[in-house]
Amino acid sequence: MNTTICTSGQLIENWLVARAAVGTDSANTENSYRSDLTAYMAFLARYRGKEISHRDLAATSRRDLRAWMAYERGQGLKPRSLARKLSAVKGFYRWLSREYGFDIADVELTRAPRFAARLPRALTPEGACDVIDQAGNDSEKAWINARDVAVLALLYGCGLRVAEALSIRRGDVPVGETIRIVGKGGKERIVPVVKFAREAVEQYARLCPYVVEPEQPLFVGARGGPLNSRQIRRVVERARHSLGLPATATPHALRHSFATHILTAGGDLRAIQELLGHGSLSTTQSYLKVESTHLLNVYKSSHPRAS
Repeated sequence: MNTTICTSGQLIENWLVARAAVGTDSANTENSYRSDLTAYMAFLARYRGKEISHRDLAATSRRDLRAWMAYERGQGLKPRSLARKLSAVKGFYRWLSREYGFDIADVELTRAPRFAARLPRALTPEGACDVIDQAGNDSEKAWINARDVAVLALLYGCGLRVAEALSIRRGDVPVGETIRIVGKGGKERIVPVVKFAREAVEQYARLCPYVVEPEQPLFVGARGGPLNSRQIRRVVERARHSLGLPATATPHALRHSFATHILTAGGDLRAIQELLGHGSLSTTQSYLKVESTHLLNVYKSSHPRAS
């Protein structure tokens, strides 16, 4: 059992180091955990009127956690986000219990707030293609148009996350029928690349005016640095406004559309799980709810006894 007395900041860093040794977290996940736990510790310090050590954490009660959750809700935090933060806090306490040997029953018994599951908002196949086409006419520079089309084609044609598309290296081009993607938590998967996405990537690579080394990110910004995900969000936002699409038409909606359209066409849920890189089938299962809604609408509109 660890007997070292550490500050709250040291405890957080030690926990993150322990998680990094297992190699399951992305840089974004690590930063989120650090931010969540730092804010939690700051609240406890104010709540108890002193700097927090592991001994103080050993005495955490459900009352303490309820006070923290009430504070977060008072700051406008949504139930879904609060549930995510509570999950991080519980993971931290589990590590503390192993390191310092104290009981965390009160922490484990603290329940996350309830929230309604959000169903994916998929575009129609025509809507997804219209967004990609519109992105190809957004800039006065042909290479930037080609870049934006290539990124969106990877989101819709391969079901990639924005960060995954932007992580593709110059050395990955020319793209074959499949590409290796490193997703959340450093998990690797092999993703099929449809013809229109391959052609879009190769068109961009031909037109890009910058010399990009094989190990560098393929997609670059206007000044030659790595392309930022915010730029892709702006491209889709402008396309959405031009096409009169709802606010739910986002870059991530293209990934949802990829999965939903495959499922609607008869695709297997397990295969979609692999394509999306979901760690759990329950995550992918949300697409089944979308499909059920689609089937119900078809039934109501076509069955002679449905009305």
